[in-house]
Amino acid sequence: MIHKKQHLPQKTCKTCKRPFTWRKKWQHNWDNVKYCSERCRRNKKTLA
Repeated sequence: MIHKKQHLPQKTCKTCKRPFTWRKKWQHNWDNVKYCSERCRRNKKTLA
């Protein structure tokens, strides 16, 4: 079975406001993911 990346869910990062797509490492807590990267998560207070 071939998966297409265009069918993955997307969210917008709370810090940088850029869209990011679902990753396998987030499969168990996708509802709680708010940031596209560790860098954005660390800088959430300075940029947001």
